[in-house]
Amino acid sequence: MSGEYRIETDSMGEVQVPANAEYGAQTQRAVDNFPISGLRLPTAFIKALGMIKRAAARVNGQLGLLDEATASAIETAAAEVGQGMHDQHFPIDVFQTGSGTSTNMNANEVIARLASARSRKAVHPNDHVNMCQSSNDVIPTAIHVSACLQLRGELLPALNHLAETITRRADELQHQPKTGRTHLMDAMPITLGQELSGWAAQVRHDIERIEATLPHLQTLAIGGTAVGTGINAHPKFGPRLASELAAATGISFESGANHFQDLSAQDTAVEASGQLKTVAVSLMKIANDLRWMNSGPLAGLAEIQLPALQPGSSIMPGKVNPVIPEAVTMVCAQVLGNDVAITIAGQSGSFQLNVMLPIIAYNLLQSIEILANAARALADRAIAGFSVNTEQLRDALAHNPILVTALNTIIGYDKAAAIAKKAYAERRPVLKVAEEMTNLGEKELKRLLDPAGLTKGGIRK
Repeated sequence: MSGEYRIETDSMGEVQVPANAEYGAQTQRAVDNFPISGLRLPTAFIKALGMIKRAAARVNGQLGLLDEATASAIETAAAEVGQGMHDQHFPIDVFQTGSGTSTNMNANEVIARLASARSRKAVHPNDHVNMCQSSNDVIPTAIHVSACLQLRGELLPALNHLAETITRRADELQHQPKTGRTHLMDAMPITLGQELSGWAAQVRHDIERIEATLPHLQTLAIGGTAVGTGINAHPKFGPRLASELAAATGISFESGANHFQDLSAQDTAVEASGQLKTVAVSLMKIANDLRWMNSGPLAGLAEIQLPALQPGSSIMPGKVNPVIPEAVTMVCAQVLGNDVAITIAGQSGSFQLNVMLPIIAYNLLQSIEILANAARALADRAIAGFSVNTEQLRDALAHNPILVTALNTIIGYDKAAAIAKKAYAERRPVLKVAEEMTNLGEKELKRLLDPAGLTKGGIRK
């Protein structure tokens, strides 16, 4: 070692590595080769790698492939990686070798160095830490494990919270009638509670879709090693490692039945991304509805007022913008873009290996993280606290000529259309115009055109 560097060697020769780095030569080569984006694989992915390496050491010890001291030292070091204690020593860019070999070796080198220091014996990154493994089965396994953990631990709870928040507000507003809209044009009335119930149903269906994908993510590539045949791995290694992960996480992981698929295809990641895309579409619709309903306060719909969270303009005093719905729509746009990248990457399985694994991992985990955060923000900082402009809703209903639809079966479509046109042209309540143009009395018309009475139905209990 000299100055700020030490010399490390690998099969290609000597490399200068920062003196305080826990990684070795292969990681440094990747750092030097891929100065592309500055983006690193997410913490959730590194955590999954640590969990996999810990389980691998335990299984290799149980199978008698590693001596007890070496297995224990690797387990301890890998557990620390899984706890995020060494994240700063995972510096490799996302845009790297398509198999993720660089990141797998990064983990192997960090764990080997830590284990060697603690056991005071040489622990080799390939021979010991990577025993019975290949980057080609470890990285796909880490994608599935990290996605499962993040979906279960972050996104599903956030979506459930959002659905519960919407449902609570829907119950509060179930008797608040408002003008319905189709094509952004006035339509028959609904209640604000009914409108929100549609949002809640969207979110709950999104939850069901994600839950339907989880069993596929719980199937792991581990045990396939280089090309799916399991070369250099004990035949019991893959199933036992999956069992160790299941015991550690409470998730029913299992080794895949066909490792040729598990290594060459990333169809399950594409499927999961598709479910996330659907969540993004749902949240985009809800956020945009909130923006429209909040628009104004004088020249827009002004049906609701979102919580005022910050000044809305650097030049226009008093302006307040719907910042949370806007942030959510940007998250949704990002997730839709991530899905395109994952879809293209999913097609990149050339023969026995997909060669865009790092960006699948990065984009999938980013989508999960930002959707979870956006769902909670939407629930807590927009939906939970908006107020209703009751007078505005009432006035719009009273002047809504489309209410005359309720008279179709009594006076016919053409007569009803004439009443609607006259009411709109004269800016008069449809009830007054109908009273003039039909034989129906005021009391009967009030009953027939009562907005609250026209909102029944639409939800099957």
